[in-house]
Amino acid sequence: MNIQGISHITLICQNLHKSSRLLCDLLGAVEVYSSDDVLFSLANEKFLLLGDLWIALMEGIPPNRSYQHIAFQIREEDFASFEAKIASLGLEQRPSRPRHPQEGRSIYFYDEDHHLFELHTGTLSERLDYYRSFPRDPSCSK
Repeated sequence: MNIQGISHITLICQNLHKSSRLLCDLLGAVEVYSSDDVLFSLANEKFLLLGDLWIALMEGIPPNRSYQHIAFQIREEDFASFEAKIASLGLEQRPSRPRHPQEGRSIYFYDEDHHLFELHTGTLSERLDYYRSFPRDPSCSK
């Protein structure tokens, strides 16, 4: 018995159309379903595909802001273009945490429903290689 991967991510949104447009226009998602007031679930919803990732947008009261976020990988050469696009959409950005260049660069931004997204240039293997470059004190391990 094994987990096969992420089935989908559901985000609660006040305005399904605006949230769908943001993910489609900024990230290149494709809307593949809209409930159009026919309820199969708890509320009206839209389904998007971002590559092979299924993102469900569900109408409701969005969460409070936190650092909890979804990070999407981007190419380093696209970093400036995404920064410009985010600025042109008037999205609020959150400063990136301090990090070593070997970890990659990130753009953090909120949508109008307080979801925090990250566009990140690094990979897991690059980050782990960087972390492994520091000696660890065995007495600190648990």
